[in-house]
Amino acid sequence: MSSKLAIVTGASTGIGFELATLAAQNGYDLLVVADEPLIDAAAEDLKQFGTNVESVEADLSSIEGVDRLLAAAGARQIDLLCANAGRGLGHGFLDQEVADWRRVVDTNITGTLYLLQKVLKQMLARDEGKVLVTGSIAGYIPGSFQAVYNGTKAFLDNFTDALRNELKECEGVTLTTLMPGPTETEFFDRAGMMDTSVGTSDSKSDPVDVARDGWDALMAGKASIVSGWKNKLQVAASHVTPVGVMAEQHRKMAEPGTADE
Repeated sequence: MSSKLAIVTGASTGIGFELATLAAQNGYDLLVVADEPLIDAAAEDLKQFGTNVESVEADLSSIEGVDRLLAAAGARQIDLLCANAGRGLGHGFLDQEVADWRRVVDTNITGTLYLLQKVLKQMLARDEGKVLVTGSIAGYIPGSFQAVYNGTKAFLDNFTDALRNELKECEGVTLTTLMPGPTETEFFDRAGMMDTSVGTSDSKSDPVDVARDGWDALMAGKASIVSGWKNKLQVAASHVTPVGVMAEQHRKMAEPGTADE
């Protein structure tokens, strides 16, 4: 009997790599993808767990990149999908190049939705499968100096809530939203935020812990999980705190030049 297949996007580093590690440790064959050559080295590391691991370098901000990933899966049944790929972008919106903020939108929203639609149709046809989408507590917070990223995560958090309701009669298919807070990954460096308070903070979550929270919720079929007790408190506070106050709080974390404040 062949092993079950898991696809993990954004798996070269950080939360994605840790999710792929958990999948491998639990006996899943892996198809891992990222938009950088480092994904091949990640795949080699993951082979230590004794499962079959295949890597794909593809730009998941494009329909063509997602199609390339799906072509690598071929006719194989996809049992588990961790739609984790995401891109951040710091600094003021008016200072950002159109190509840069559009890539954030296309990676976090367009590519993710297209992949979900393709994979979930297969899962629904057999009424079996598990999906984890990496959202963020950023979706609850007006993201001054990170406005596009936070906006995309608000979309994903909201979208997955709605989609979960659409799928409620398909008992064999589960959709879980993982919502971490700031996590110690390459995210802030890649987003150009190493001159900010949040980018240089030493209190960020460990991606190992975040991935474990997401994995446990996924296996339990939970609707969503906010990773970390401090983040749970922040989400709870967001429901009663005026948006202007939250935007100002975020500004103090994400405004360029706040790294030493």
